[in-house]
Amino acid sequence: MSPTGKKGVPRALAGALVAVAVVLAAVVGWLAYGKLQDNAAEVARTDAVKAAEEQAVAVLAYSYDKVDEQVAAAAEGLTGDFREEYLNLMNNVIVPGAKEKSISVQAVVQSSSIVSAEADHAVAMLFVNTISTNSEFPEAVSSASRVRVELENEDGRWLVSRLGPI
Repeated sequence: MSPTGKKGVPRALAGALVAVAVVLAAVVGWLAYGKLQDNAAEVARTDAVKAAEEQAVAVLAYSYDKVDEQVAAAAEGLTGDFREEYLNLMNNVIVPGAKEKSISVQAVVQSSSIVSAEADHAVAMLFVNTISTNSEFPEAVSSASRVRVELENEDGRWLVSRLGPI
């Protein structure tokens, strides 16, 4: 009679087969989880860079005759702390100056790239050109800058949590 007490597969071999099956299941689960994370990061790369481009233009561009509406719309794409900083700067400094001197700024993203991306956080770098006009100097002045944009995914929507020059 075999160590199983019956005819058939010995206990040691049965235990080894169970152990191998458990290890294989764990490896497959780990690989599937990694694939899901990779897919989430790839989606983040695509969606976050698009949001970074759109929000950078919304934050940086304004026209003196529509600045109040533009500031309110841009603030919708920002996270809490950064939103408060942005609104404070715009409402206390930029908006009054824009209205007083008829300042308008156009912004165009020339190029963009993702620095890092995860399912809920991303960092992008943008190359942005701006063109400014005002009542004192009506001839357009252009400038180019590099901008770092940090984003957070909140409820499936990428919001800017920080935006600043590099």
